[in-house]
Amino acid sequence: MSKVFVNIALSLDGYMAPEGMTMEHFSDPGHKDWGAKWGALMAWALDQQYLREKLRFGEGGETGPVNDLVRATFERSGAHIMGKRMFEGGERGWPEEAPFHTPVYVLTHERREPWVRPGGTTFYFINQGPERALALAREAAGNRDIRISGGADVIQQYLNLGVVDELEIALVPVLFGGGWRLFENLREPLPQFRIDKVLDTPAATHLRYVRQ
Repeated sequence: MSKVFVNIALSLDGYMAPEGMTMEHFSDPGHKDWGAKWGALMAWALDQQYLREKLRFGEGGETGPVNDLVRATFERSGAHIMGKRMFEGGERGWPEEAPFHTPVYVLTHERREPWVRPGGTTFYFINQGPERALALAREAAGNRDIRISGGADVIQQYLNLGVVDELEIALVPVLFGGGWRLFENLREPLPQFRIDKVLDTPAATHLRYVRQ
């Protein structure tokens, strides 16, 4: 059966996104300095050759074990699930050929027809809750895995459902001091994980946890 996994970057003080990174301030990266903080959080990823190619940033970039990790994340993913806020930010920032190349299920309360992008990405807007999105993602993924892409609220919903099999966290040595925390609003019984793999680099410590 497909595994459900989370793959995200996290600040040293536990935030997935900095304060001020909201849709109303998306065009103003100077608001509460969120643009610089976000850039510092994601710099390690944007330096990787594979992701630069995915995002049409041009040639160059790092190769090696971190680049291999990024490649493996995309290659194992047969479907993605994300929240509306993450989608809206990406809708502005992703290239025309969005980098997923799979079905993407967006949790939202709004109704919208599927949005088909070049290269095999189709966004489906799900109004029936996280369980329905997961059922559709499992069907679409086949033998590949399902990535819960974010944001923090969506990841928390799936942790509370007890369906997350793996956590892959790139812990970045930056401090936000505020924003959207990953591990909040969790309910008992809490899921239990064990450390499976650690890859340490100057830019980020890549941690992989698997469900016990």
